Amino acid sequence: MTPAVPEPGTAPPATAAASAATAIANLVATYAERVDLGDFTGVGELFRAATYRAMVGDEVTTMEGAESVAAAMAGMVITYDGVPRTKHVTTNLIIEVDEQAGTATCRSYFTVFQAVGDLPLQPIIAGRYHDRFALSGAAWRFTDRLIYSDLIGDLRQHLRISPY
Repeated sequence: MTPAVPEPGTAPPATAAASAATAIANLVATYAERVDLGDFTGVGELFRAATYRAMVGDEVTTMEGAESVAAAMAGMVITYDGVPRTKHVTTNLIIEVDEQAGTATCRSYFTVFQAVGDLPLQPIIAGRYHDRFALSGAAWRFTDRLIYSDLIGDLRQHLRISPY
């Protein structure tokens, strides 16, 4: 028996894994959007029941929960009229879903661009996100994010702390 071919202009029905992958990609993009808008409370909410970790040199800095992440972001990121004047670009998403366990992982790359004052538009940092997710009811949520900063440029206009 030949599989059914969708009519022109239509797509085959989404599988649960495809739907999960879209939801997870949307969470990853929502993080970038909220950071760029200076919505650190919203960033924190993404990690309400999760850990948020960053490699700093050979050490891992860990935050847990919405309030901790929001406070860290607000204390670390420099804003200009409430926004950091950045654009986080996230690419190369590799999403793996375990439908039976209700869990997923995503590895991705990020590049952050910034333009402010006498700093022309330029990439200021690039690296990788290693994320874990869980299905909670009908919605996916972060359970862990580990950030690797692989290429570090001029962060003087972006962070109040050194990533080294």
